Amino acid sequence: MRNNIVIALFCAVSMALMGQNEEKEKINLLLDAWHLAASDADFDAYFDKMTNDAVFIGTDATENWQNDAFKSFSKPYFDRGKAWSFTAVQRNIYIGEDGDFAWFDELLDTQMKICRGSGILKKANGEWKIAHYVLSIAVPNENVAELINIKKEKDSLLLLQLKME
Repeated sequence: MRNNIVIALFCAVSMALMGQNEEKEKINLLLDAWHLAASDADFDAYFDKMTNDAVFIGTDATENWQNDAFKSFSKPYFDRGKAWSFTAVQRNIYIGEDGDFAWFDELLDTQMKICRGSGILKKANGEWKIAHYVLSIAVPNENVAELINIKKEKDSLLLLQLKME
């Protein structure tokens, strides 16, 4: 009897892990296809992988794009034949207990050199979609002081403006 309980528990855990690995692979494929769609300037394929209420946070402090605004901003880049080119070189994916949302972080090879992307995905009608994405430029710690010096004037002005809102 005791062996049967241990075997059943082992099988249940194994099946759950296999299911989670399959979902992670689906997410990997979605994110890779999303990045490829931008590189191929496939506007529809790119935005089809996002929820209707998706948010894209860009590298500039003012870039907090709701989906429709991001589409409008992005359209000219896609229309010219190449939007941007990001290739994941490392990615971590985590799936919520209920299996209907996931979050991830990734290191990207881009035209801006190494960047970090992170985001949240929702599962709707059995399909994963990107609901929130944050892109940031990775800055080596030893270069932070230099970067602060480069951006301090613009950041100071923006901070004043934000504090007055």
